[in-house]
Amino acid sequence: MKNFADLLCGKIAELNNPTVMGLDPKLDYIPEDMINYWKAQYPDDTQKASAMAMLDFNKKLIDAVYDIIPAVKPQFAYYEMYGIEGIKALYETIKYAKSKGMVVISDAKRNDIGTTATAYANSIIGETAFIDETISVIDSDCVTVNGYLGSDGIKPFLDVCSARGKGIFNLVRTSNPSAGELQDLELADGRKVYEAMADMVNEWGKDLIGECGFSSVGAVVGATWPEQAVEARKRMPHALILVPGYGAQGAGADNAVASFTADGKGSIVNASRSLMCAWKKREDLSPNDFQKATRDEAIDMRDKLNAALANRKYV
Repeated sequence: MKNFADLLCGKIAELNNPTVMGLDPKLDYIPEDMINYWKAQYPDDTQKASAMAMLDFNKKLIDAVYDIIPAVKPQFAYYEMYGIEGIKALYETIKYAKSKGMVVISDAKRNDIGTTATAYANSIIGETAFIDETISVIDSDCVTVNGYLGSDGIKPFLDVCSARGKGIFNLVRTSNPSAGELQDLELADGRKVYEAMADMVNEWGKDLIGECGFSSVGAVVGATWPEQAVEARKRMPHALILVPGYGAQGAGADNAVASFTADGKGSIVNASRSLMCAWKKREDLSPNDFQKATRDEAIDMRDKLNAALANRKYV
């Protein structure tokens, strides 16, 4: 059984590309012709038509980049808001991405305590006991979690990671503007809150370090806070770090690589809108050429990140 960290690091090395494509679909991201096609297929079922348009869009985006981007990150909220048909589209998106050899990071930011945390872990990266069989329902490779409830909300996820070779990315220093309202508060021992969380992630992951030298217990550290990212890396030398904030959220390549190790490893940078909506910036292409626009943007992102790694601003 392959350790999640080894799976992801291997895929990044194979493609020489430390990026993940976020799949956070909204109907206004999808070209009009695709919307109209699915409206015609399900004229009396707007929920089904909407979900099928999202799934079709996702599949075509995956087709455009699966040979250059190692992973996808579907954000559950964007599917859940479309109801049961949206959740079906999420399930099919994950299955399709895995069929193309991509690593799947489910962005669900789950947590609770006790049996509820266990249920969350089992539903996304573990197994569920049905009446006559036990099966993996979503079977993602990894899930994002919120460790700010403490260790009893994380242990069920660690148990599944250990048993099934899965991974988690725990929120440490998030990319949103108000993150510092809580995460930068100073504790009695002088550490910031996010630094204390980084120390917990480091401890949680010590028994799940793979052959690549990184742990399947990773951290989310936003590209919009490069100085904090450098400090977080010092506290989590073995953690894989998921880096949101690139592109549409305002961070460039130099800031996005702040959390990488000195030898340019250990982190993966997410882009969602900048890839999904790349076609909207291309006056030289029709909306129906959105796959080319996304692929071009993905190549540009890869090249910029690799160039930034070769000329590190933050070390």
